[in-house]
Amino acid sequence: MQKTILITGCSSGIGLDAARGMRDRGWKVFASCRQQRDCDRMRAEGFESPLIDYTDPETIASGLQEVLAATGGTLDVLFNNGAHGLPGAVEDLPTDALRDIFESNFFGWHELTRQVIPVMRAQGHGRIVQNSSILGMVSFPWRGAYVATKYAVEGLTDTLRIELIDTDIHVVLIEPGPVTSKIRENSIPHFERFVDWQASPLRDLYEKSLLKRLYESKGPDTFELPASAVTAKLIHACESRRPRPRYYVTTPTHIAGFLRRILSTRSIDRILARLR
Repeated sequence: MQKTILITGCSSGIGLDAARGMRDRGWKVFASCRQQRDCDRMRAEGFESPLIDYTDPETIASGLQEVLAATGGTLDVLFNNGAHGLPGAVEDLPTDALRDIFESNFFGWHELTRQVIPVMRAQGHGRIVQNSSILGMVSFPWRGAYVATKYAVEGLTDTLRIELIDTDIHVVLIEPGPVTSKIRENSIPHFERFVDWQASPLRDLYEKSLLKRLYESKGPDTFELPASAVTAKLIHACESRRPRPRYYVTTPTHIAGFLRRILSTRSIDRILARLR
């Protein structure tokens, strides 16, 4: 039978490439998006595209039901991917800003995953793949909100993997570093909504550093890889008989993992402080 996968956040970047790549492998792909216009565009490409907005529990339930209705009640893989950034210094982040980003980057993932697990338990197998980040391993300045959500994803996923160890449901983390996507552009509305940088004691640093990075595209970052690099790891996570608990993507992720093992926290802090 044709294997099935539900991928979230398919409007662009990693999700879009993953949807196309998995379809090319012969998978039945449900390429979900959070906005109807993007779902319509995916359907024009021949995908089934349920509307799933992580901040809207009704769409999580209805989107999953749309998938299950099409498959006869089964699902082989869930790839939680949709997320957005919110740059800004931690002291400038209103608590409501953290609530907002956690809804889309963490709580929605948890809700969809909880609804998928009973399906996988009933069929006796399944895979839950979480698209985390290098920022789930180390903390970069200006990225506190996003880092917090990814650290949360890492912790919850590690716990879930242990709790499901006696089942045939495999739980996997993918941890990309710099990958070509629209996360910078898509984070701008959230930054402008929540961060009053002009009133910040760090205003000079915003002007010298963050604002330039945020508003001025300078081409690919050092070590940046295309989204297909993530898709390659997703394929292994989905098709390997014994998938790894973690897949690193990009050189910076491998470096970060190595440095965490050999350096003290203070040493890593000094290295990362240079990124301000």
